[in-house]
Amino acid sequence: MESKVVLITAASAAMGQLYTRKMLEQGWRIAALEVNHAGLDALPNSSTLLSMNGDITEEEAVIPSVRKMHTELDSVHCVVNAAGIMPTSRILDQEIDLTEIKYGGLVSFAHVNLQDLLERKRGEFISFESLARHLSTSYISAYNASKFAVIADIEVLYQKNKGKDVNFTCICPPPVQTPLLKQTRKTVYPKIFGVFRTLSPETVITKIGRALTNSKLWISPGSATKFSWLFRRFYQA
Repeated sequence: MESKVVLITAASAAMGQLYTRKMLEQGWRIAALEVNHAGLDALPNSSTLLSMNGDITEEEAVIPSVRKMHTELDSVHCVVNAAGIMPTSRILDQEIDLTEIKYGGLVSFAHVNLQDLLERKRGEFISFESLARHLSTSYISAYNASKFAVIADIEVLYQKNKGKDVNFTCICPPPVQTPLLKQTRKTVYPKIFGVFRTLSPETVITKIGRALTNSKLWISPGSATKFSWLFRRFYQA
């Protein structure tokens, strides 16, 4: 049987690259979309890997990449949104519009890819998110805001497309041992990051396969992650 196609954004970043390698090992054909030209060089050399440069915040830039994927590989079965950055600073000093990168990127990415999955009535839509989806944290308020927006959008997509055989999965781990976390130590490191035990990227990736098998929307890796959501839910600021 011919292997299925997965489209992964930020495929050279920590979680995106690890997931790319894992899917290659499992025999998937990969369409790797990355805004950073140099990042594409970090990806494995494989005949089943199609590397593409593009910015998912610009829908016009995503469309040619998706067309190239359809031509050289096939229709996509699994769409993975792993793009994002996490700058830290005091709230009044934050200048980067993360909602444009994270939320805007998700919206344009979904517009280009989701309709194809729904029409064929099969597939997976996966988004790498964070505990920050519900836990407001000093020094990453812009990151929080972008996560709040993304989570709301994904949950509505899930609710509106129930019964259409397209699974939506959102991974929301605590801090993960990635370069993204390490870079915060060079600027401002929120104290709450020391409260949660950081997870390895491999632990998070393993949880995805289990969730897809059970068609779960939310994945909350880590022993304290789900508890923190319940605490935030019932004990508001």
